[in-house]
Amino acid sequence: MPDGEAKSVRSESRFGQGFVTDIWYFAALASDLKPGRLARYEILGQPVLLGRSRAGRLFALRDICPHRAAPLSAGRFHREASGAETVECPYHGWRFGADGACAAIPSLVEDQAFDVARIRVRSSPVAESQGLVFVWIAGEARGEAEPDQPPPVFPGVVGGRPRLVDRMEFDAHIDHAVVGLMDPAHGPYVHQQWWWRSKASQHEKAKRFEPREAGFAMVRHEPSKNSRAYAILGGEPLTEITFRLPGLRWEHVTVGKRQVLSLTCLTPIDERRTRITQIVWSDHPAFVFLKPFIAAGARAFLRQDGAMVNLQNRGLKYDPPLLWVDDADKQAKWYHQLKREWAASRRERRALVNPVEPATLRWRS
Repeated sequence: MPDGEAKSVRSESRFGQGFVTDIWYFAALASDLKPGRLARYEILGQPVLLGRSRAGRLFALRDICPHRAAPLSAGRFHREASGAETVECPYHGWRFGADGACAAIPSLVEDQAFDVARIRVRSSPVAESQGLVFVWIAGEARGEAEPDQPPPVFPGVVGGRPRLVDRMEFDAHIDHAVVGLMDPAHGPYVHQQWWWRSKASQHEKAKRFEPREAGFAMVRHEPSKNSRAYAILGGEPLTEITFRLPGLRWEHVTVGKRQVLSLTCLTPIDERRTRITQIVWSDHPAFVFLKPFIAAGARAFLRQDGAMVNLQNRGLKYDPPLLWVDDADKQAKWYHQLKREWAASRRERRALVNPVEPATLRWRS
């Protein structure tokens, strides 16, 4: 292989393995968690109970009762004599506070010496920000260590409640889901609609990228001329697309003073499934008058990506090495470099050194 080619092509063999930890993962919309309700989620292969007390306090517990393993999320809230709210297990009524401490074991009688306070369910830090709920997933070595950073904040959360919300599960490890969604070259083949672009409409692109906090961004630019959907916004739209660990990708579009933020949150359910949540905010009037059409288009996009993931799985089951080509696959390489550097920085208890350097990437799509 010529020297110039060897630099631009490489094989990735350790792909779709491991998760980023000691970081905030998107779990739910704040509006999903009503006061007095319990909900079960699975994140990184572990069951998580998210609850909001009647007083409005949000908490996260491991969704397994330490007595006989029943899911606490199937239980209910109980008000103690002290006024505190606890979660009551549906099997034997064991009760746990929002911090995971056991408050009561109803089956005990007065003369049975048993220190209830020794029993705990693992709790996880949880934060509500911009109408989103994040759960801090600590690494095994850190256990229940408190977060040393706030949850991410996104630009362009405007117009009140989200205009669009769509959810889907991809049958894929988060690595494949992330790389598939940031891939700039699949559009003409996977997303072929009359209102977006055709396979024949391909142009050479040159986009400037810069490092950002725990990620990178395609810096603000005019959208490609063959991306027709932007036309509904009118004016002269400018867009910036950002990726941040562990699996957050957002496009922030400005049209004069109007804004559109399309946020994609990828949350690993386990090694083989990833939950995709697409959330759009905007103060642009197009999202009032054309909402049904925009929603249908966004839904079609996500399901086309899901169908391609299922097709890709036919080959991935043989665990082949993957051949990546610069510049179209450079973002995928950055993602894996960021994962490795994040793990090293947490292990060595130091600040992350972003491996992404400013660059202009070129491809056809």
